[in-house]
Amino acid sequence: MDTLSEANGTFALNLLKKLGENNSKNMFISPMSISSALAMVFMGAKGNTATQISQALSFNKVRGGGGDVHQGIQSLLTEVNKSGSQYLLRTANRLFGEKSYEFLSSFRDSCRTFYQAEMEELNFANAAEESRNHINTWIADKTEGKITEVLYSGSVDSLTKLILVSAIYFKGNWHKHFNKEHTKEIPFKISKTEEKPVQMMFKESTFKLTYMKEICTQILVLPNVGKELNMIIMLPDENTDLKMVENKLTYERFIEWTRPDTMNERNVEVFFPKFKLEENYDVENVLPSWGMADAFDQARADFSGMSSKRELFLSKVVHKAFVEVNEEGTEAAAATAAVMTLLCGRITQRFCADHPFLFFIQHTKNNSILFCGRFSSPSETVVTGYRVPFSFLLLTYFSSATLHCAYNPVTLLVQREQFRH
Repeated sequence: MDTLSEANGTFALNLLKKLGENNSKNMFISPMSISSALAMVFMGAKGNTATQISQALSFNKVRGGGGDVHQGIQSLLTEVNKSGSQYLLRTANRLFGEKSYEFLSSFRDSCRTFYQAEMEELNFANAAEESRNHINTWIADKTEGKITEVLYSGSVDSLTKLILVSAIYFKGNWHKHFNKEHTKEIPFKISKTEEKPVQMMFKESTFKLTYMKEICTQILVLPNVGKELNMIIMLPDENTDLKMVENKLTYERFIEWTRPDTMNERNVEVFFPKFKLEENYDVENVLPSWGMADAFDQARADFSGMSSKRELFLSKVVHKAFVEVNEEGTEAAAATAAVMTLLCGRITQRFCADHPFLFFIQHTKNNSILFCGRFSSPSETVVTGYRVPFSFLLLTYFSSATLHCAYNPVTLLVQREQFRH
């Protein structure tokens, strides 16, 4: 198993479980986007701060340590962004730094080498609002105009030092389209006592399908055209709690349950809902509970790999994710033994996703989980806070980190010097 894929997959599933542990809401994240942004932060960390970040992101699983992490991510970004693919997936990373602040050239060079992230100097000190608008324009350009206002008014001010941005845009069509004429409204069973209508797509064709008796769950693979990316859906039996599946899910089990020799090509009647989700998360609420505490502590944070002044700490990690699935596909602006039971007894199997399920978009060559989520309610499409417009099939991701002085509570990395006087 590739150790970076294992690290990213472990982080992806740990984060999915952590964000959903006390709720049954819809969820959607891009572990790859979050990892890319935080890996650039990790590149500038030293001492215990770096060790804790490595453990929280599961980078400690990667042989060779930090250097191999960055080289591995560089290879992954090259692979998923390669030209000639039948899907569109583009990643874009950039550093926006205060032009009067001294960042180490080694940090800037490494971000450029491994993440294709150039540092653009802006005048946060005297033109914070203009800088904010400039960054939003850059993000809109890199996400095909789907995200136009990531940094809201007041999020950037004269004390801002650095904003690290990782944006991903994805669009892919199904290998086998669903016929729009077959889409019908049916009840979606949110719980035993609650139902809501959903537009349910239908397709009868040959798909890879298995049943994991250990978790009483069907697992279906819906390939994108070209079969370089798959959507993997885990649908528990109607009387099985999705929480039980989530609790048992680890990256080793995910790979075991979805490996090719457990999946059987068979004729399947697939009922799958059209849906769209908009989600945003404050990831800094999770990371300290995984031992990544020093990065957020102004007295202990060590980001001397970014600046010799050693006056920075992390205050905010924001992630935004959007997805829409329809008949054509998906568009976007991150080993335990199992008991397997072959599905048998019927010529045509039935897979009806009319109750909560988990879904993953996986790169088939390296097994990396690029996106993952939970769908539990068809009407839950608006998130708290400002709303980002999008159209048609939209799946976009945004993660950002900001170096800043401590007076602004919504940014990510903070100048520590202000607290010494």
